Amino acid sequence: MSEIDDMIKLIEGQMNSGVSRLKVQTSDEVEEGKTEKAYHHGRCDVGSPWAKGTISNCDYIDTPAEADNKQ
Repeated sequence: MSEIDDMIKLIEGQMNSGVSRLKVQTSDEVEEGKTEKAYHHGRCDVGSPWAKGTISNCDYIDTPAEADNKQ
């Protein structure tokens, strides 16, 4: 029951700190007792070049309106 209580405390702590959305995943790759947190910029953005700040010109495609503004 201790693991369940620990998980509940973790979730309650996040909610009490103002986190409005929380996705919890378990992993064998993370050391037991450790947690990792990822900031979410939008619903589909975690881990993307936009979220990591590693966007490059070849990753970015102009929309037609943006292309017209460059001319």
